[in-house]
Amino acid sequence: MMFLRRIIVRDFKIINSADLSFSPKINCICGNNGEGKTCLLDAVYYLSMTKSFLSSSDRYTYSYGSSGAILHGSYSGGTPSEEDVAVSVSSDGTKTVRRNGKTYKRLSDHIGRIPVVVTSPSDTSLIHDSGEERRRFLNMMISQMDPEYLRSVVAYNRLLKQRNAALRQEGTPGMLLDTISERMCAPAEYVFGKRKEAVSMLAAKAGEFYRLISGGRENVELRYRSDLDRMPPAELFAASRQKDKVMGYTTSGVQRDDLELVMDGHPLRKCASQGQQKSFLIALKMAQYQVMSQSRETTPILLFDDLFDKLDSLRVSSLIRMVVEGGFGQIFITDTDRERLRRTVGGITDQGSFFNVASGVITEIN
Repeated sequence: MMFLRRIIVRDFKIINSADLSFSPKINCICGNNGEGKTCLLDAVYYLSMTKSFLSSSDRYTYSYGSSGAILHGSYSGGTPSEEDVAVSVSSDGTKTVRRNGKTYKRLSDHIGRIPVVVTSPSDTSLIHDSGEERRRFLNMMISQMDPEYLRSVVAYNRLLKQRNAALRQEGTPGMLLDTISERMCAPAEYVFGKRKEAVSMLAAKAGEFYRLISGGRENVELRYRSDLDRMPPAELFAASRQKDKVMGYTTSGVQRDDLELVMDGHPLRKCASQGQQKSFLIALKMAQYQVMSQSRETTPILLFDDLFDKLDSLRVSSLIRMVVEGGFGQIFITDTDRERLRRTVGGITDQGSFFNVASGVITEIN
């Protein structure tokens, strides 16, 4: 089990300076809203994924008025037994990631080295936003398990951009479109296969976790939808070619894949309460955790941001007991109510560390 033993933060969002040591089991981050709790979780996530789980742009990574942000994480318990990861993000757009003192030539090579799973209030986008959010979720999950998957996604998107440009250009030779389409087939098939496999594993486990969290009052399902279910990519691109020329973009392919989130046979976004949606999202992330754990030798780090939001204390206690006693690895939890979190966690384990955050200043508390 790999865990984050120590983190050093400089000018990351509203955290100007922090040097913290963590418990290998459970770490509780307390403080009022807007004080920096989520920023600390985001720093932990950034060390694994080289990006924020809150924003797609690095413009908002470093503190206002600073020249950039620096993160350094020291990990124990993996293979090798000690790992050091350093990330620097400069205001000029430069980003550097080092592992054990060596700089990565490609940031993507770091993805999956230190797996992480995060659940936060922003996860509601998986339910209410477009399919792009659900594809991003699958991409983040599978990329941490399979480096070839990430390479295939990058290759497909690059070729897709070329094909769309060719479709918009008057007089593009048919041979050029055929060549691009042919090159798209292999990465499309790989992405499709891995997504289908991942959703199949997620669906069974998410249903189990939801029953544990909700008491079995509803049944939930995940359904993977892809154009490639109808026909192979070569036939798909050929069949949609005339339509694509009229529209000016590629209308079929894995860029249109989606996940259907279903409760008792109905779309989750239409029939589920806020509490049911939150329970489902946590069940989905717990399923993600187990799927990733079974595919890798390294146990992911688990981040719970604002866990008590829209869940009653009994469900939260059941959830924390499940992850503490169920073979999960290192856990980080944020909450605005220190005593509630201490009472809930303290009734389950004495292996917790507690931190208070105020105006970006983080202190360990007894």
